[in-house]
Order: sequence, then C-alpha cells, then structure tokens
Amino acid sequence: MTNFVYHSKFSISLFVMVTFIASILIWLMCFGLLVLWVIDGKIKKETVIHAIFSCALAWGIAEIIKIIFPTLRPFQSQNLIPLTLTIPGDGAFPSGHTALAFALATTILKHDRKVGILYLIMAGLVGIARIMAHVHYPIDIFGGAVIGVVISQLTSSKHFARLLNR
Repeated sequence: MTNFVYHSKFSISLFVMVTFIASILIWLMCFGLLVLWVIDGKIKKETVIHAIFSCALAWGIAEIIKIIFPTLRPFQSQNLIPLTLTIPGDGAFPSGHTALAFALATTILKHDRKVGILYLIMAGLVGIARIMAHVHYPIDIFGGAVIGVVISQLTSSKHFARLLNR
C-alpha cells in the first residue's frame, strides 16, 4: 500500500509540474522580462521592444505554418489526455510556445548573457514539457525553436530605440 501511495504522490507531482511548465512557465518568462526592465534595470527599453517584436513575429509565423500544414497532436492521434490547462485545437507543427520562448531567450541572451542562459534553459524546459504533456512531438519543438532563434537573429539588427524616438 505504501508503494502505491508513493507512486500516486509522485505521479500527481509530475502531472502538476508538467502542466505548470507546459502551460504557465512561458507567461512567467514574459513577466520576468518586464521585471528585468522595470524593477531590476538589467534590460533596456530597446531590448524589451525587440523581445516583444521577436516573440510576436515568431509566434505569428508558427501559427501561419500550423494553418497551412495542419498536423495532429500526440493526444489526438494516440488517444491520450493533454496535460495542459487548455486543450489546443490547432495543428502541432511547429510549437508556438517554443517559438515564442526561444525568440525571447535568444533576444535576452544577446543583451545579458547570464540571464539569457537561464532563459534558454527555461525555453528548453517549455519544449520538453510540451512533449511530456502530449501536445507536441519532438520535431514540433525543434521547428519552434528554430523559428524563435532565427526570428530573433533576423530582427536583432533593427534599432528599436530609433523607431521609438521618431
């Protein structure tokens, strides 16, 4: 009986952890960007604008690809329960959450290496949790990560401070 209780507690803890990382961590990362800017002052206004622009563009591109090339998610094709707070109804490839997380992490990495590495770890955790939550395949995560990194790199040469001061 004790073994069963231990495994049940472990399963529930794992379920809660996966659900949290797959559904909420991305929002905490975005909130963290604002904290780094407003409270800590480690990040400048231009970096925040670059991050928001990169995230929106990466997420938008991922969503357009999902519309053009719809694919089933693991929970749909394998009759599993998705371990997320909301049940996604769009295609699986590429992961919009991962695209956004990697765009954010890559942008921060360019401006603050220490914090950027922490954000890259969190972006990787978002991707892994999305697989464990049965809402993405590994290729979806890889595709989202590539989109996020590439978009952040392509938009890094834009001088957002000049655009704001016009």
